[in-house]
Amino acid sequence: MSQPRLLLIDDEPRLAEFLANAARSSGFDPIVTARDDEFRDSFIKSRPEMVALDLGMPGMDGVELTRFLAEQDYRGPVLIVSGFDRRVLESAFRLGETLGLNMAGPIEKPVRLEVLEELLAKLKATLVQ
Repeated sequence: MSQPRLLLIDDEPRLAEFLANAARSSGFDPIVTARDDEFRDSFIKSRPEMVALDLGMPGMDGVELTRFLAEQDYRGPVLIVSGFDRRVLESAFRLGETLGLNMAGPIEKPVRLEVLEELLAKLKATLVQ
């Protein structure tokens, strides 16, 4: 079986690579994007099995992308990974749930590799039907 695709967006290249490596070691095929237009294009082209979002990025915000995913009637897990305050993470998480998305996390930055890999492995298990 082919590996499920995980589309991730993060404007910090080192962290994006860290997330991509954790995804790879958890059995995902990561697609890394840094801008919202790239993210939207990649999403429409590849229709990934899972998405990971950073909430705070220059010129956009993860809440807009959460709405975009809801408009696309996306059903895969949506993992929020962000350096924002816990209250902001929780309200973004609740918004995603309200919009009908399958929300996962949130995970606060700085991210510990073992926590991320454990969560990704659990989420991947929910995808393999």
